[in-house]
Amino acid sequence: MRNSVLITGANGYVGSITLSELVQNQGGMETIVAQDIRIPEPADQLKGIKYVKADIRSQEMERILVDNRIDTVVHLVSIVTPPKGEGRQFAYSVDVEGTRNLLEACVKSGVKKFIITSSGASYGYHADNPTWLVETDALRGNTEFAYSDHKRQQEEILAEYRKSHPQLKQLVLRPGTIIGKNADNQIIDMFKRAVIKGICGTDTPFVFIWDVDMARILVKGILEENEGIYNVAGDGALTLSELAKKLHKPFVRFPAWMLRSVLAVGNKLGFTQYGPEQLKFLQYRPALLNTRLKEEFGYIPEFTSEQAFNYFVKMNLKIDNQ
Repeated sequence: MRNSVLITGANGYVGSITLSELVQNQGGMETIVAQDIRIPEPADQLKGIKYVKADIRSQEMERILVDNRIDTVVHLVSIVTPPKGEGRQFAYSVDVEGTRNLLEACVKSGVKKFIITSSGASYGYHADNPTWLVETDALRGNTEFAYSDHKRQQEEILAEYRKSHPQLKQLVLRPGTIIGKNADNQIIDMFKRAVIKGICGTDTPFVFIWDVDMARILVKGILEENEGIYNVAGDGALTLSELAKKLHKPFVRFPAWMLRSVLAVGNKLGFTQYGPEQLKFLQYRPALLNTRLKEEFGYIPEFTSEQAFNYFVKMNLKIDNQ
């Protein structure tokens, strides 16, 4: 049984849901520390949670872990899209250097377990990816796609620490697209467009994990003695054309060369932050098989990929109609 946990990025999308789930199912947890660079206003803070304003890149992380006698760290901080005015170097400093700094602080302070949300993006977007990716498949995060590249590098660091510091147990979770009522990321932005654009010659499969399922998996990881690497997704996958149909939006396929040209021009003119190198993001979506999650970790997602997306559509229609 774990007695004390620190959650990084606790004020973010997944972090806030995980905190709510953990408060409802503490399982004897004595200390819960929520770390972020921004913390909620006092009126919005959950009872029984200690909120700490800190940067995972700073040296004070070790002191925070020691002062609170933390035995479990849940690392959720990740930069998908850098804030305005920041670039790839900033994302690298948080995703890669920040993770290494946090791991080192864990080792020095005697933390027993390290839980991290990696990503299916760590496998990379490649034409020769298996139809369904499993945890033993190679991690080939694309160097031209910062988020994918950084997740691969992050996992390489984790592998180093498993060898050099085996006393620090690791639970590595590789989620597909996390989706729910308040989901907001570059994939969700794509679904908000008037026309859903696809690429000729590819189905573009998506796997989803309901955000509440994601939070419950993290809480299970905190409260139970488990470790290892697990893909996190609901059963099944949906193609981009199927998603467009559920959104009641037109779906149009374009030749790859045409979209590449549009992205190149749009990026150069400042109309889009995405460049032609990210065409692979749509062409070769990694579909994650969740067998190990269900059979070894012992969690069966409440929602399949389709049910999670249906819930997202239903809740956003309600929001739009309010």
